[in-house]
Amino acid sequence: MDPFSVNGGACVAMVGKDCVAIACDLRLGMRALTISNNYPKIFSYGNTYLGLTGLATDVETVSTDLRTKVNMYRLREERDIEPETMTNLVSSYLYQRRFGPFYVLPVIAGLNQRTGKPFIAAFDCIGCINHCKDFAVGGTATDQLFGTCEALWEPDLEPEDLFETISQALLNAVDRDAMAGWGAHVYVITKDKVIKRLLKGRQD
Repeated sequence: MDPFSVNGGACVAMVGKDCVAIACDLRLGMRALTISNNYPKIFSYGNTYLGLTGLATDVETVSTDLRTKVNMYRLREERDIEPETMTNLVSSYLYQRRFGPFYVLPVIAGLNQRTGKPFIAAFDCIGCINHCKDFAVGGTATDQLFGTCEALWEPDLEPEDLFETISQALLNAVDRDAMAGWGAHVYVITKDKVIKRLLKGRQD
């Protein structure tokens, strides 16, 4: 039994023009049995957003541990953590447990506060970083997400176009995966604001 697909879930991040978006589905399941349709998988760490798919118990553990580490960083440095720094933190944290890893597939999205450049990255369960220039995906719908993202994504999308693109990519991908779906949360991050939207998906 694959521990990554026990609870299901999907997460995707996309780069736009001076903006970035990250979205996740809301399903929590026990294999084919749906337990909840309100289980968001995106966590905010200041200006950086982390999507965690995989085994639900490990998702809770990793998000809580990283919250502690980011709070300690903020106290020590007296500033919010940047996405690039958060990426290295997540990578080293997961690699510490490489002989008994957390069964999570993290995706990071955020804007660098100094340069304003969008940043996204994805990881495997032992912290290998995949720096992405277009989109990053994770979860049980990974294959479907790669297909929809490659078909829909374009360079230099404006925030509203980026929202439409990531929403259509995620909803169409999870419709083809029985382990994910039941609605979605979408965050669009610009230098001025963060827009969070709830998407209704198929409830079957």
